[in-house]
Amino acid sequence: MTLAEQVKQAGVVGAGGGGFPTHVKVSARAEVVIANGAECEPLLHKDAAVMERQAREMVRGMMLAMEAVGAKEGIVGIKAKKAQAVEAVHAACQGTPVRVQLLGDYYPAGDEYDLVYTTTGRLIPPAGIPLQVGAVVCNVETFVNVAAAAEGRPVTHKTITLAGAVKHPITVTVPVGTTFRDAIEATGGFATDQPVLCVGGLMMGETTEDLDTPVTKTSTGVVVLPRDHHIIQRKLKPAAAQNAIGKSACDQCRYCTEYCPRFLLGYAVEPHQVMRSLAFTATGAEYWNQWAALCCACGLCTLYACPEELFPKEACDQSKAEMRKANLKWTGPVTVKPHPMRDGRRVPIKTLMKKLHIQQYDHPAHWEDVRLEPRRVMLPLKQNAGVANRPLVRPGERVRAGQMVGQVPEQALGAPIHSPFDARVVSVNDRLVLERIP
Repeated sequence: MTLAEQVKQAGVVGAGGGGFPTHVKVSARAEVVIANGAECEPLLHKDAAVMERQAREMVRGMMLAMEAVGAKEGIVGIKAKKAQAVEAVHAACQGTPVRVQLLGDYYPAGDEYDLVYTTTGRLIPPAGIPLQVGAVVCNVETFVNVAAAAEGRPVTHKTITLAGAVKHPITVTVPVGTTFRDAIEATGGFATDQPVLCVGGLMMGETTEDLDTPVTKTSTGVVVLPRDHHIIQRKLKPAAAQNAIGKSACDQCRYCTEYCPRFLLGYAVEPHQVMRSLAFTATGAEYWNQWAALCCACGLCTLYACPEELFPKEACDQSKAEMRKANLKWTGPVTVKPHPMRDGRRVPIKTLMKKLHIQQYDHPAHWEDVRLEPRRVMLPLKQNAGVANRPLVRPGERVRAGQMVGQVPEQALGAPIHSPFDARVVSVNDRLVLERIP
């Protein structure tokens, strides 16, 4: 069985949030394999914990991927401030063709386009992917899962950070499908009586008041904030209100564009021009432009750059969604040249946290060996880019730990899901609810 087949069978997907099925990447040909350990979301420490604890497994996974794709070089991108992770990875790299690339403490250092340029000097073509410049990029935890897959072990557990308004900020490893409520209550509980979850982080994560949102194979952690926190109030504002404010108040100052990391890298992303589109919706027909097409949705424009607290990132999200519906492809400039002020306009994490008013929540949240054994888990049938899984089990059926319980059609893009423990199937709809068997 090839590595790609082993990785597919184990259900390995991008563990940093993207969820792209990893077997597709290790089926390609490339010159360099890059492990993304930049971890630039404020307050989250999952990747650092993985590298501190499982550096050898990560490098092993990288070496397997390098062999599969024909790469001669491996690079691990880590922020220099993560001293313990840097030390552990340096030691694991000894005697291998894998090296460490130290990164600055700025946001968003983990953007794929930015990371590839910083580590290799190569610029991904507009609307392109790393493979077009000979690179395969995966999250550090993904490579740990690749190594496990080669030994026949599927993805059943996930390392996540629990941060923000919680009594005990911590990084833990939990069964996939554990609810964030269960994870937080098992490790100390909430530090607010009106908690709101930012799943995946404050900048790029999903904001929800559903405390029973399950951990998936792509979860990196959660930042909990009180409902009356200014950032939460902004995030919960309806899209229609966001658009109305932008339509009336945007004065085209360009700060959103001038701080945009993709614009500074040389790509044709100009959020201020997307904001202009709000003025062309009086007819009721959605009108947008291509200045949003290459946006990486990092959120800097909305949560940091805009002096009027408007919503350019959300306007870009809407623009991209409308273009997808209309099947509009990128037709803009194809040449890329980094902006001369790129280095000078990078946003330090400390400065960003001050802007977000979250300094009080800035804790290391080290990994702890807490054994979480939830009574039941909820496994969404779609935990990856591509199509959803088809359930392989029925209510009342018993399953064993590691058993495949969902599978995608043979030729479809996706990855199967597995039970994290011996369980009984409670229900089957868009998610599988499994109840632990004592």
